Amino acid sequence: MANNGVSEGDSDMAAKAMELKTELQKLVKAIVDADDVDFEATGRALQMLHELKELRLKKSMSLKLRSGGNNNNQETAPEEFRCPLSKELMRDPVIVANGQTYDRPFIQKWLKSGNRTCPRTQQVLTHTILTPNQLIRHMIVQWCKNREITLSESLQHSSEEGLMEADRDHFLSLLGKMSSTLQNQKEAAKELRQLTKKIPSFRALFGESVNAIPQLLSPLFQSKCLSEVHPSLQEDIITTLLNLSIHDNNKKLVAETPEVIPLLMDALRSGTIETRSNAAATLFTLSAVDSNKSIIGESGALKPLVDLLDEGHPLAMKDAATAIFNLCIIHDNKDRAVGDGAVRVIFKKIASRIHVDELLSILAMLSTNQKAVEEMGELGGVSCLLSLMRETSLDRIKENCVAILYSICFSDRSKLSEMREEENTYGTLSQLTQDGTTRAKRKAAGILERLNRPLILTHTA
Repeated sequence: MANNGVSEGDSDMAAKAMELKTELQKLVKAIVDADDVDFEATGRALQMLHELKELRLKKSMSLKLRSGGNNNNQETAPEEFRCPLSKELMRDPVIVANGQTYDRPFIQKWLKSGNRTCPRTQQVLTHTILTPNQLIRHMIVQWCKNREITLSESLQHSSEEGLMEADRDHFLSLLGKMSSTLQNQKEAAKELRQLTKKIPSFRALFGESVNAIPQLLSPLFQSKCLSEVHPSLQEDIITTLLNLSIHDNNKKLVAETPEVIPLLMDALRSGTIETRSNAAATLFTLSAVDSNKSIIGESGALKPLVDLLDEGHPLAMKDAATAIFNLCIIHDNKDRAVGDGAVRVIFKKIASRIHVDELLSILAMLSTNQKAVEEMGELGGVSCLLSLMRETSLDRIKENCVAILYSICFSDRSKLSEMREEENTYGTLSQLTQDGTTRAKRKAAGILERLNRPLILTHTA
């Protein structure tokens, strides 16, 4: 394509028209200057005028096709060549999850608007990957060629996200480098990290090909052991995964790609602290989708998250804690977290007054698990929680503390005496019934009622 946007076909037509006009001018001059009528020259001139008319029609059709065309000129095209959304000849036909074909920019606009159904059938799409329909594309090109209609090969129209075909080519080129030399891998991974951070549309590109994410991860899962992976390369790849996961339409795709969760678990255990922190943040972001919570929990990812929390690095603890919290919203993951030692690790951090607010929220969620409640009591949870209630002025911390104590006192009667002693000395629970949140007042009143219940002794003969 020329720099001015005129295709090679248009350039050829323009040259042909100029040639015809020059020859026609000579013929007309000869006809006018002749004494007698030259029927042969006149016939030739009429033929040239007809050829010029045909060239003008072809040029007009080419321009209309490149600008989207109109319904009148598209009526002659077979139905399967026209996009169901635009009703125009497709320039970049792609297949959606249920097998229907659309022109890429129009179906992208539909999906970007938040739709997850096929516009033609109204079926719910299981994913938003767009697969090029090479067969239809070839048939459209051949149909246009047979009719001498110029259809630009470069497809240099922009999508709704503002990407040109050249951007997609560059994207594919970067993915290709992920299977190249270490230097190429490092350069490509760093650029993909930056592009997916700054340009949301590049995040969406990963959803257009089922192979894009495996290509991105190939340097990690092709290595025999993690020690062979360059630390900065691992960090850039994991951070790119985090960037992709921010895009809502990518969340299921990323989590359901078989290589992803195992590599995130590896990253939680090794690499730079930023790699480990970003791996935890990725799991948190992915867990926004309920089905992903199950996938992540079943994979065993809670154990490395708990270990990362236990390790206590300031940069990674909060990301690990938020990921654990989000995953434990579903019942099965609560069981897994308790089994992986989350209660012990969390109480150790709370006792050291580290991230108390965030970690108490996890404990409050786990307090519906019987084994977790028993473990809290064994770890000295009553005295720890009561002391926190006396120290803090934050309603949320008091509320979570009393909610956990409520679960403990109704699970283990042996802890009632410790709570009664606290109440007799400080009146902590009574005070909370006066100035706590609605939930805190209700839980505190429930504990007090339990403490004040008379002890009934049963005698037997």
